[in-house]
Amino acid sequence: MKKTILALTALSLSTTAIAQQWNGPLAYLSKGQNPDGTPIEYTGDLGEVADQALVKDTYAWDFVEGITTEVGPRQAGTEAEKRGRDWAVAWLTKHGFQNVADEPFEMETWVPGDYHRAEILSPFPQPLVIQPLGNSASTGIEGITAEVIEFENVAALRAAPDGSLSGKIAYISHTMTPTQDGSQYGFAGPARWVGAGIAASKGAVATVIKSVGTDWHRNPHTGGTGFPEGVSATPAGALSLPDAANLERMFDRANGKPITMKLTLTPERLGTTTSGNVVGEIVGRDPSLPPVLLACHIDSWWNAPGAFDDGAGCGIIAAAALHVSRSGQPLRTIRVLMAGAEEVGLFGSVAYSKAHIDEPIGVGLESDFGADRIWRFESNFRESNSDLHAKLAASVARFGVANSTIVARGGADINISRDQGGAIIDLQQDGTRYFELHHTPDDTLDKIDPAQLRQNVAVWTQVAGILANEAGPIKPKD
Repeated sequence: MKKTILALTALSLSTTAIAQQWNGPLAYLSKGQNPDGTPIEYTGDLGEVADQALVKDTYAWDFVEGITTEVGPRQAGTEAEKRGRDWAVAWLTKHGFQNVADEPFEMETWVPGDYHRAEILSPFPQPLVIQPLGNSASTGIEGITAEVIEFENVAALRAAPDGSLSGKIAYISHTMTPTQDGSQYGFAGPARWVGAGIAASKGAVATVIKSVGTDWHRNPHTGGTGFPEGVSATPAGALSLPDAANLERMFDRANGKPITMKLTLTPERLGTTTSGNVVGEIVGRDPSLPPVLLACHIDSWWNAPGAFDDGAGCGIIAAAALHVSRSGQPLRTIRVLMAGAEEVGLFGSVAYSKAHIDEPIGVGLESDFGADRIWRFESNFRESNSDLHAKLAASVARFGVANSTIVARGGADINISRDQGGAIIDLQQDGTRYFELHHTPDDTLDKIDPAQLRQNVAVWTQVAGILANEAGPIKPKD
């Protein structure tokens, strides 16, 4: 059995499958059917069900295909996000989850507006492609015209004297490269996360950044930015990587002449609106045992239907919960949490923890790094519960997942596990191409490789199933 599954894993991951195959000879799989039209059945113990999920899971694809097709982009706090939550509630209910609910919370809502343009007026007049950053201010439809000052990174911006950017537009670059573990996001991310706030504190009237990403399409990467207490929000946008490179060449060729930009960004603040967290459960045999929490986020940015970020993640966790139930009712309840308003500030994760902090969670896991294969297993109980850590790591080795000594910290939407000091597992996905798509218009269904998506489901099924049938404490108290 193991040799067969390893061979299938190698075969499925050595070939770059594309989503269009679902319109071809394998289309029946996307409908949950065998070639003769009969329903696909999953039988056997947990390991056998996980093995079957590797080659014939349809739940995850059905979820991500459905929400991206029927709902599309799901900006937090908007009517579109509400439709996404309604869709997810209906999907979970249809597939037999219990205690399905949309748990609302209030949030301050920002939307991008309708007009985004950056134009170099001199010395090399031409338009540049830009998108606004979340939480930034509007220039007004008339725009802002100012000299652009170049900074090669956030450290250089921090070193600029106070007041030195008065009346100027700051441009912030970085040198992000692709990595399997996505670690360069932490290196380059501050250009977006804090760059505009730092520039504003030094007098800048606006900020533009080189998109925090690794693709070379004219697709800017949006995302949230922040402003320190006491610093008013200013207009801020991200240039596509090719346009940012072009701007940097202009600085090289300008020979000291000022580069003047006209920037027009028209985001709006809608005030307080409603978002929500979608939850559902596979109810366990022993309700006294703390549940296994599987998390994702249901919202996306406005500029894409959010297939990688994070429709796939929601499909993966829901599929895994269903597969575990196919091997028999688990001991612990498995709860799925599809958090709202993650992209704009983790509002859903914070709201969920606040509402449920007195309800112990046995262990928390999140899927929010695309749909490419899982390659590494991490926990925060490798020392305190070494037997369980080793059992889990060994159980997924046949799917090409390596053990690790790295301490899991958990994804953004399991704040409750961190707040409770509980058990956390990270199933690390291959991030080599994730930041080609992240927060761009390219985050679409066709980028998902069905074979790699199924590998995620198989791994999650195996891990969630072991955890859901663990009778003792998963992470003993220190």
